[in-house]
Amino acid sequence: MRFSIVSTLLPLTTATILPEQEPQPQHIFSNPSCSSQESTFRIPTSYESAILARRILALTPLGTLSTIFPSSSSSHEVHDSENRPSGLGGLPIGLTDYISDCEGTGDPTILAINIATSFKNVAAGSNISLSLQWVPPYPPSSRIGSFSLPSITSKLSSWLGFSSPSAAAEDKPGALPFSAANLPRFSLLGYLEKIDEGVIHNLELAKCFVATHQDAKFWLPGNPIHTSEWVRLVVQDVYWIGGFGDRAYIGWIPVEEWRNVTQKEWQDVRLPGEKKGWKEWSAEAQWEL
Repeated sequence: MRFSIVSTLLPLTTATILPEQEPQPQHIFSNPSCSSQESTFRIPTSYESAILARRILALTPLGTLSTIFPSSSSSHEVHDSENRPSGLGGLPIGLTDYISDCEGTGDPTILAINIATSFKNVAAGSNISLSLQWVPPYPPSSRIGSFSLPSITSKLSSWLGFSSPSAAAEDKPGALPFSAANLPRFSLLGYLEKIDEGVIHNLELAKCFVATHQDAKFWLPGNPIHTSEWVRLVVQDVYWIGGFGDRAYIGWIPVEEWRNVTQKEWQDVRLPGEKKGWKEWSAEAQWEL
């Protein structure tokens, strides 16, 4: 009986709890094509999304490197430590690492610490990918779900033991002040290539990299602590999720488009939350020229 009441009341309240002045996502779980008549807003093209992705790469200091543990038959089987659990061969592992866009080509710059698991897995033959997400420096001025619930819905939520979105955010330590599902993220698939363009080039890399990661100066190539080297992730494929599917492109970005983005193009756009006062629900918040 309880669930029959819920199913009866919720359709009656849904139209009133959503704010009329802001557009609502229509395809949260699908990605309509750019020509879809069901989509209220123009979905950015793959190239426009590539511009946003290149800006994210330029502004984001951390990424997740995903690799595969070598099989038990590999000569690199015991490459981590004597404490490595058995049966890890073929399993993926994702680890956060420092990155920087120091060469400006779309191939991320990485200071590879050879003792680290990600780089040991690559040395043992693993493929590698790098995942990035946009984290806005400012919270939105208008939030998804920040509107007031009608009294009937509030009473129903209270009866079922649910808190309102704002109350839940206040009670939950570490709750995000924005919708991560509505913000862009992407993965770069490729391979690691040692950077060996000479001393001057590597000094410029070091200057650029340390400007973003000041503590990395202790791990530069030639340091007495860990063996390290400069590598680039040579991008071969790009998979992009721009946010909700009715207002953002979701899918593969051709690598030619990724590489054709100019510095001026990614410098001339702004990502959601780079400026104060952005509205989380607004389709125009996807990007700003």
